[in-house]
Amino acid sequence: MWYEILPGLSLMAVCLIIPGLSTIYLHRWTNGGKEKRTARLPYHWSLLERDRRVSDCKTYFKSKGLENID
Repeated sequence: MWYEILPGLSLMAVCLIIPGLSTIYLHRWTNGGKEKRTARLPYHWSLLERDRRVSDCKTYFKSKGLENID
C-alpha cells in the first residue's frame, strides 16, 4: 500500500536534513555563538568591515557595540 514508502521517505528526509543542520551548528560553534554572516551586496560588506573595525579583536562576530567607539 501507500504507507510502505514512509520508512524510505523518512530515511531520505533525515539524510537530507543532517548536512544543513550540521552546517548551522558548526558555524555557531566556530563564530562564538552567532551564525555566519555573508556579504552579498557592497553595503553588507561595508557593515561587516565596520563591525570588524569596532570590535577589539578584529573579528566581525565579536563586535560589542557603541562602548568600543572612541
